[in-house]
Amino acid sequence: MTNELQQEATSSPARLKVGAALKRLHQLYPRMIDLKIDRLQRLLADLGSPEKHLPPVIHVAGTNGKGSVCAIASAVAEMAGLKTHVFTSPHLVRFNERIRLAGTLVTDDQLAEALDAVEAANQAAQITVFEAITAAALWLFARIQADVCIIEVGLGGRMDATNVVSPAACAITSISLDHQDFLGNTLELIAGEKAGIIKPDIPVITGYQPAEVLARIAAEAAQQHAPHLRRGLEWRVESTPAGMVFDGIALPRPALAGPHQIENAGIALAALSAAGFNIPPQAMEMGLRRVAWPARLQQLRGPLVSLLPPGSQLWLDGAHNPGGADVLAQQLQDWPGPTAVILGMKQSKDVAEFIRILAPHVSTLYAVAEPKQHLALPVAQIIEASGGRALPGPDLRGALAQITSPSRVLICGSLYLAGEVLKLNEIEIA
Repeated sequence: MTNELQQEATSSPARLKVGAALKRLHQLYPRMIDLKIDRLQRLLADLGSPEKHLPPVIHVAGTNGKGSVCAIASAVAEMAGLKTHVFTSPHLVRFNERIRLAGTLVTDDQLAEALDAVEAANQAAQITVFEAITAAALWLFARIQADVCIIEVGLGGRMDATNVVSPAACAITSISLDHQDFLGNTLELIAGEKAGIIKPDIPVITGYQPAEVLARIAAEAAQQHAPHLRRGLEWRVESTPAGMVFDGIALPRPALAGPHQIENAGIALAALSAAGFNIPPQAMEMGLRRVAWPARLQQLRGPLVSLLPPGSQLWLDGAHNPGGADVLAQQLQDWPGPTAVILGMKQSKDVAEFIRILAPHVSTLYAVAEPKQHLALPVAQIIEASGGRALPGPDLRGALAQITSPSRVLICGSLYLAGEVLKLNEIEIA
């Protein structure tokens, strides 16, 4: 059973029940990822078609930034008084992080009830774990009243399990090379898969994209007669010394660190508007100030920071592909002074390209693999990919112990590593 399915040790009967259900579901299909929709459509029909009984849905696809867009949209919606369901993946510390019901993290009892319903309807037929989880989320969303439902695509778009919904608006965030084995080995092919969430006559929001990506999305939108709302044309967002301006409304910067979050905030606000929600500027301001999304340029405080010399800073980011590395490289340039990077990556990722992008902006590079990190790339392979520049951690604590003067330290490379970091730092996401 992978780390993605593991529950932290607990005596809670409901949480133990959830863990047992996930383990059984994991055994029903030989692969974690198999991009088809027919299995889930069959299961949802047996569950009473909950996907047809949802509040207005905002469906978010993309390579990087889609989780941040979901977090910003939900924070703003809640500050406007809207009850908000949210479905995201993967989780970092607890499985429950994936599902929020009317603004509150799903409880163990609610999750256990939903998985019971899914198992009863599925009757041990083949189903992937993500498809079963999606079914559980939709079952809960249909049963609990809310005003808006924000759903993040798991992988790709066209054949992703979440693509069973009928959205009020779609959003496609930054696209770069990732998951090429499933989505294609060019930006245009990947964009075609992401654009598969576009539905007839339903608006789709995009930020800045490479030309070939924007052209592919525009072609799909035209084919579906879907209004295409593009940054710089149909909507605008710009950074200012005091914060940001969205469609002429002066607002603070999002609480999420990094200049890229200005665009993510614009996409989130444009998607809420396109879905028919008239959000007051005060709610926009409050939502942007209060939004939180762990492991996205998150400054850590707690036990791990105490392992560094006094005066040090410790940051965490889940970036794990070249597009994410580009964003981190920009942040490293903007930060004054040197930054040490602790890097751990998943086996399937392009570690050499990730390091190539970051290396010019890094003072020291440490390679790590945590014992419970899902599919962690061995430290020796990270060092090889770095051309021998990276130093062996070989784990997080070992890397931190090698830093002997006050430093800024960034941990990155994998959301699975980020989850292990948050556990070590004794952080539970609420």
